Formats: sequence, C-alpha cells, structure tokens
Amino acid sequence: MSQSEPSPKVGLEAVGLTNLGGVMWNPTAATLYEEFIMNGEGVIAANGPMCGETGKYTGRSPEDKFLVEEASSKDKIAWGKVNKPFSEEKFERLLHRVQAYLQDEMVYVQDCWAGADKELRIPIRVITQHAFHSLFSRNMFIPVTDPAEQQMHTPKFTVINAPGFMADPAIDGTRSEAFIVAHLGKGIVLIGGTSYAGEIKKSIFSIMNYVLPQRGVLSMHCSANEGPNGDAAVFFGLSGTGKTTLSADPKRCLIGDDEHGWSDRGIFNFEGGCYAKVIRLSAEAEPEIYATTRRFGTVLENVVVDEHTREIDLNDASLTENTRASYPITQIPNCKTEGIGSHPKHIIFLTCDAFGVLPPISRLTPEQASYHFLSGYTAKVAGTERGVKEPSATFSTCFGAPFLPLPPVQYADLLSAKVRKHNATCWLINTGWSGGGYGTGSRVKIAYSRAMVNAALEGKLDKVKYTRDPIFGLDVPAEVPGVPADILIPRNTWSDKAAYDKKARELVALFEKNFEQFAQYVPAEVKAAGMTA
Repeated sequence: MSQSEPSPKVGLEAVGLTNLGGVMWNPTAATLYEEFIMNGEGVIAANGPMCGETGKYTGRSPEDKFLVEEASSKDKIAWGKVNKPFSEEKFERLLHRVQAYLQDEMVYVQDCWAGADKELRIPIRVITQHAFHSLFSRNMFIPVTDPAEQQMHTPKFTVINAPGFMADPAIDGTRSEAFIVAHLGKGIVLIGGTSYAGEIKKSIFSIMNYVLPQRGVLSMHCSANEGPNGDAAVFFGLSGTGKTTLSADPKRCLIGDDEHGWSDRGIFNFEGGCYAKVIRLSAEAEPEIYATTRRFGTVLENVVVDEHTREIDLNDASLTENTRASYPITQIPNCKTEGIGSHPKHIIFLTCDAFGVLPPISRLTPEQASYHFLSGYTAKVAGTERGVKEPSATFSTCFGAPFLPLPPVQYADLLSAKVRKHNATCWLINTGWSGGGYGTGSRVKIAYSRAMVNAALEGKLDKVKYTRDPIFGLDVPAEVPGVPADILIPRNTWSDKAAYDKKARELVALFEKNFEQFAQYVPAEVKAAGMTA
C-alpha cells in the first residue's frame, strides 16, 4: 500500500481484491495528477485540466448493462430491455476473472457518499484502475475527507472499474467486451471493457433509483437551483436537453446539475460535482461552465488538445460529439455547497423536440405533468450513446428510463403526490427545433430558453394570457419577456402550415402509442391529459 498504508475497517478483501500491485487510498487531486502523468494516461491542458481519451466507447453502452437476478431484488425490478437479467453464476465467474485480472495492478480507491442529505445518503466506494477515473469519481461524488471517517467508512455499494479487462462473451455471458453489471444484493458493480467515465456515475445513480423510492424518496434525473428567496426549481431532461446549461444561472444558486432526491424535508443533490457536455461550449452563452474547462481539478473527457500548445479546442468533435467536463460543483461561483434545498416551487420538464412542433414553453396541469413525466418525450442527441449520429424522437420514461430499476409508475406516483402536496407549478420547455424539424428548422436559442425559464421562475407568467394549443392541449403564454412572440406558437414559425399540422398529429400518435404501456396503471384524466387531436 501507499499513502502511509492505512488500515481501514473495511478493506478491499471485502470484495475479493487481494495481491494487488498497490493501493492508493483516497488520493487527492494533486496526487492523481502525478499518477495520471506517470501512467501515461493523457495530458494536462493549458490552464490545468486533466485530459483523457476513452477509445471507442465515447458514450454509455446501454446494451452492455445488466442487473443480477438475485433473491433480494428480483421481485422488485422492472425486467425488460433496460433491466436485462444476468445470472448469479455468470456474475460470480466474471467477478473472479476481474479479481484475478487486478492482481499485481495498482488501484485507486475513493471512499465517498452518494447523497447530500445525511439521513439518506449511501456510503459508496469506487475502485479504479486508472487515476483518470479516480479523480472523476472524487469530483462526481461527495468524498470522505476526514481521516478518522475514512478509516471507519463502510461502503454499502462498491464499484470496481477495470476498463483494461475485456470480457469474452463466450466465457462471461456478456454481449461484448464491455460490461456494466450490478449485483444489488452483494452491493457490487463491475465495469470493464469501456473507459467512458459516465458508466461509473450512472451505475451509482441507478442504485439510488433502486434504494430511495422504497424509502418514500423520489429519485430524479434532474438539475436543481434556488432563487434568492429560497425558491427551489428542478429541471428534468435527458443529456443534451439543457439541464446543466439552464440550471447554471448567475442569478440563482446551483444545487446540482443532474441527480437529486425529493424527501419529506425537500430536495438534495446526490453528487458533489457536475458532468457537463462541452462540445462547442460558448463563453458568452455559458460562462460558468466554460470557465471550468480551464481549471485545475477538472477532468476533460475526449476533448481535443493541441499537442504543442496544450490548448483545448471545444469546437473539435473529431473524437466524439459527447465531449465532457467533470468538475467539483464548487467551481460554479454561486453553487449551494451543502447540496440541499427546499421543496421545489417549479418543476420544469425539458424536451428536445426533433419534430419542431411542440411549443417552446407551456404550463402543465398536475395531470399533464404526470402524463409528460411518464412519457419522457425528447430526442436522443448525438454522442450520448454509441451509434447515435443525429437526433431522433424517443420516449424515456421519467426522463431517465435507462437508470430506473423499479416500475416507472412508482416514480410517477411519488412525483404526483409531491407536486400536489407542495403545490408546485409544472412547465414543459422545448429546447429543440423551431420553424421545422431537424434538418429544416433551427434549435431554439439558449438565450430564449433561459429567458422563458427565468420568466416562469420569477412569476412573470402568472398573470399573462394563455392560449390552448389545439393539437397538444397545452397552455401557451401569449408573451414572455425577452422572447419574440412569434416563436411561442410553433405553427406560426412553419412556412408550410399543413406540414406542421401533419407532423404535430404524427407526434400525438407517437405519444398515444407509447402511453399504452401505462394506461392501465393511471387515472383516466392522466391518460387523456395533453392529447386532444
């Protein structure tokens, strides 16, 4: 061992890791920078960020993700395309092979918390083969920094990240050389064959989505911020819809950019850092996030770096569209470091509508909120998952289907109850296309989306006139400060009105077909909400 050879209460032998080449316990950012360079894992860019590449896996690989079918959880899991079963026998064999692979290897250990609420947080441990992934984990979770607490830390879940181990499907029962396999009963997640750091983050998110709803806490794929009067807001949406961008507002305190819980006491961040897409990031449109790409402690993933000057090029997508920055939330000047907020006054669903037919902002009834939460309509955008080259319409239940182990209605019922109890106002904001669909129209400007969000949060839309969209049944404000009125009604932005009507009805049909899977579980008024064509 290194770093004064600590002897924690729970060592790595608890997950069968023995005869290792060395162990670094809870190394700091500075130490990990040294290891990163000595290991030849990447380069340090101008101004200080750590820059690494992840090879062919530049996004999540959902087809390679599995849950072990084991006694403690198998009757609770919503098995299917997202939660694919993996036998205990195969898991034990794969675990033994990973354990053998890591013998004589140096590993880096980060002991952390998932969850800022001290009554609900979960102790975790992330064991990585590379310094790059160790700093990523230290950034993304809440590190245990007190030496006495480190000694006594008892992880409930442990992630073993061994990207250098390539699975053999014929032996291991995986789909490819890459795998993300969680055993909820043993509290172990195995990751191998892929260097994409997001797999570490999302594996813990999936675990929180399993544990917390069973305790009456809504787990949410959302960002959150708080206004000067303590008025919290949450922003649901998949990657690329604007969660990180729109929640990083200089006029409001950032609670977190991606994952939160909503308990009887309010909302709380699951993480201690942010994981932002940075492709074509603008210093003018997103100054707070842009600044993090030029700081020590930031981990840049698949960002192109000039080999001579070490300057980064955020406009270069030659490695992937899914370039990323991982940084401690304290790098955002107006963050709320304790990661805890009040019950939200506003719930915002962000969608990236590739058809270009949804209004850029609409106010939802509680029934419509349940409908759109279960629907989770958006577009998959380039780079977030392997093989996605351009946006395509999709439905991701609760705006986070890939990370939900339990039946979706459990999350929807929790949201509905909390919205009604705390009288939250719900909004649907389309950050996608206007004036036509993808390839014809153009993305709604970030400045307009931000103006719409601000107007909603600041109460400026409380007394304006609303019109009912004749196709989607959504209430659309007639005016929003700082936004041209003509873009608020999407049909007005299309030169061919008949083409708009046809495309809008096509989307309604897609909504209806998708919602069939939930129809038997929800009240009739929810089933009918929003769709009038």
